[in-house]
Amino acid sequence: MRAPSCLVAGAGFIYRRVIVKTNFVVNAEARTLQGTGASRRLRRTGKVPAIIYGGKDAAVSVSLDHNELWNHLKTEAFYSHILTLKLNGADQQVVLKDMMRHPVKDTILHLDLQRVLADVLLRMHVPLHFTGSEVAPGVKVGGGIVEHHLNQVEVECLPKDLPEFIEVDLSKLELNDIVHLSQLKLSAGVELVQLKHDNDQSVAALHLPRAAAAEEVAAAPVAADVPAANQKAPVAAAAAPAKKDAKKK
Repeated sequence: MRAPSCLVAGAGFIYRRVIVKTNFVVNAEARTLQGTGASRRLRRTGKVPAIIYGGKDAAVSVSLDHNELWNHLKTEAFYSHILTLKLNGADQQVVLKDMMRHPVKDTILHLDLQRVLADVLLRMHVPLHFTGSEVAPGVKVGGGIVEHHLNQVEVECLPKDLPEFIEVDLSKLELNDIVHLSQLKLSAGVELVQLKHDNDQSVAALHLPRAAAAEEVAAAPVAADVPAANQKAPVAAAAAPAKKDAKKK
């Protein structure tokens, strides 16, 4: 049975947002030739140069199949998931740390993959999934709109605790309410990196549209003029005494 999913656009792809965890398998081949020329020749054959680093082993240069990788990248969870990398008949657990795309064609030019160890804390960027905005009182009754300030957050946790996404419930928001990082519900063992640095950023806010806010300001009652009796008269500048002409003897 296929996992339930929905579609969401972003970063040049129509992502398939998978509801349950998926096991991503990436097949790799070791490569010895390095340099710009070797990478170009590799890409012409439908391969993507990549490097695997981290853990207790030395960095290894590999190549990946572009079409297989392209299909994986259409699924949002691939970016924040522990991946199974198959190399030389052995499996390694890795995460995607960096990716370079062609500026025009949007094809994949290079990948950085980091090995993960079960007992070593990992830092990863995890997407935010916003829910409930359509039923928020500030939207339904107050006529406001929700503005997203972040679409992902950096988390620190053990590999087994890595979430595919973090849900942000907006269903209770009133007008002018703001959701901060400290209000996000995290699973056990997961911490937000920004909060460790005392940076409680705004995640989302609900406010009136600009046009409506401008009309509200324009309709506000104008303060009454201050009575003339209570106004302070401007202080007149003291006139310098005129010099008297010296009398001629």
